[in-house]
Amino acid sequence: MNKALEGVTILDFGHLLQGPFATQLLADMGANVIKIERAGSGDMFRSMTFFAKWVGGSESPNFLAWNRNKRSIALNLKSRKVHGIIMDMAKKADVVVQNFRPGVLAKLGYGYDDFKAVNPAIIYCSGSGYGEEGPYLDRPGQDMLIQGLAGLIANTGRGDAAPVPAGAGLADQIGAMNMVYGILSALYYREKTGKGQKVEVNLLAGMLAHLAQEYVGVLNLGEDFVRPNSGIGHPGMQAPFGIYETRDGGYISIAMSPFKTLCEIFEAPQLAVYDDLETLFAKRDEVWEKVNAETRKFGRDELLAKLLGADIWCAAVNDIRQASEDPQVKHMGMITTYEHPRAGTVRVIAPAVKMSETPATIDRPAPLVGQHGREILAEFGLSADAIAALEKEGDMTVVDA
Repeated sequence: MNKALEGVTILDFGHLLQGPFATQLLADMGANVIKIERAGSGDMFRSMTFFAKWVGGSESPNFLAWNRNKRSIALNLKSRKVHGIIMDMAKKADVVVQNFRPGVLAKLGYGYDDFKAVNPAIIYCSGSGYGEEGPYLDRPGQDMLIQGLAGLIANTGRGDAAPVPAGAGLADQIGAMNMVYGILSALYYREKTGKGQKVEVNLLAGMLAHLAQEYVGVLNLGEDFVRPNSGIGHPGMQAPFGIYETRDGGYISIAMSPFKTLCEIFEAPQLAVYDDLETLFAKRDEVWEKVNAETRKFGRDELLAKLLGADIWCAAVNDIRQASEDPQVKHMGMITTYEHPRAGTVRVIAPAVKMSETPATIDRPAPLVGQHGREILAEFGLSADAIAALEKEGDMTVVDA
């Protein structure tokens, strides 16, 4: 089966979420992703988990989520012998991806200039928290910290309580998407010119870019967002935009919808006094309370049927387990599985982008630490004796499946 990125080789120094998600997206499309991990423990994400539990008793769900379709080699990056081997690999590679703190890899001889010296056409994508210079250069660039700095957290939650971070690593995942965007653009440019380049992505810039409409609103309209005390879904929006309770303990979301139609559905003509834009904003908490009193008269599915029948923009508010069983999610085939040598059958999210001629597929599970080290080095021309010497000297870790 043809793959869109078949023939593209990526040396992946990524760890945790941002870099690995980016290279997984590229691997899904057929890129040959060689995950270069630290000898011994490997990617830090291997030691992290949720609920203090491990998939199959030993494997990190965090690592399993972002590292399929890759092969792993675990090397001692401080070894000069290893440095020489990686630079030889770079001569045949197309892309290098890394998301260490600025300067960390460069000190070890793995900066852009080092790779460019052996392969001028190399594309070097560097991800960081705040970029590679400036007053925050030495600060940790973790996802929740970025959400807070950029303004997302301050916009989320009820006004009479503390602001709330998003329940997913949005800054890291946006950063990963920007890495892919930059890498694919650079590959296209190289196809036309033969020239490689450095691509820099940072989490703060990516988060700011995804808050563009909020910034344009505040910086041009002379108003600041104030979180409502009710379930209004965005601090700049009027009622009824928000989250509402139902009789059976469920929740639904209602987006931009004609308020007059809602009044008719609820048979609540007394709400019509709020039906103009300025009032729906100025008294949005009051309106939310009154609409919420109406939605609590219905079961969730009953209410959704009534609202959807009147072309109201609404949806169920699902938890993860409910969403995995959602009929549309099932129809799209977005929950799939792969077989892992230790974790067994792992349920995962399928590739989200569909392509008619070069579909993305899951061909490999997330690798064990250094699982493919021997075969990778053999492909790059190292002899069996040289590979064995690396293992013996402790410069390479191999965990067999």
